[in-house]
Amino acid sequence: MVGKSALLVGASGLVGGELLNCLLSGTDYSRVLIFVRKPTGLKHPKLEEHLIEFNNLPCYKEFFEVNDVFCCLGTTIKKAKSQAAFKKVDVEYPLELAKLAKEMKVEKFLVISSMGANPKSQVFYSRMKGVLEEELKMISFKSLHIFRPSLLLGNRKELRIGESISAYLTKGISFIFIGPLKKYKPIDAKRVAKGMYKAAQTTSEGIFTYLSNEI
Repeated sequence: MVGKSALLVGASGLVGGELLNCLLSGTDYSRVLIFVRKPTGLKHPKLEEHLIEFNNLPCYKEFFEVNDVFCCLGTTIKKAKSQAAFKKVDVEYPLELAKLAKEMKVEKFLVISSMGANPKSQVFYSRMKGVLEEELKMISFKSLHIFRPSLLLGNRKELRIGESISAYLTKGISFIFIGPLKKYKPIDAKRVAKGMYKAAQTTSEGIFTYLSNEI
């Protein structure tokens, strides 16, 4: 039996890389498309790699003829160099992807947001994630899954000193993350990826938001 098809954007990131492994090794998908800026060097019978220019996403609308779209895009202010550049990667691109997916009748859209996402937050990062969530909800997918992980653990391709230190320190006090504090406990990127994969196999309709401890 022919399996489903999926489009993954952000496959070079921490969670995206783990999710790509899930999509390729799992039995639910027979075709996996990824949008990348440069070749990954990966080879797999299911994999279709497309080099794209993110500023021209509508040019790639034909590739949105899939069952599920996974958005794992994300950057940092330090890497983006400015708030405007950060907003483009973390808000504008995901929204453009979602609109194209909706136009091509994709029923299920899954996206990584962040713990503390709030469109009214005084913190720029959290505010942008909140804005993204609110805009996505307005697109009216049959099934929208929003993941809000806490500090992500895993082997990143680029070194993030602040996150590395935070991860090291929180591991030593992991015992305090109980009860109401459970949602703040650092979470392994592989677990988030598996959570996204699992959510994509459900048939429930509506908007679903998963806090870190619920993934």
